[in-house]
Amino acid sequence: MKKVTIYSTPTCVYCKMVKEFFKENKIDYTEKDVSVDDKAREEMVDKSHQMGVPVIDIEGEIFVGFDKDILSNALGI
Repeated sequence: MKKVTIYSTPTCVYCKMVKEFFKENKIDYTEKDVSVDDKAREEMVDKSHQMGVPVIDIEGEIFVGFDKDILSNALGI
């Protein structure tokens, strides 16, 4: 199983869609709420060079936003 981290906020619709996609496909992930976690927000900006969410880190490969096909390919599902 690949190591997956999602940087998100509670009000982000696309973040919710990504998490539902992960749940449907039984993908374990770590979630970091950048609305309350300053360190996580800094990590996210360092990795993605922007403030938009969701940012998904799959084994060091960074994805911004929710694209089911791209994430499926990256996860091998």
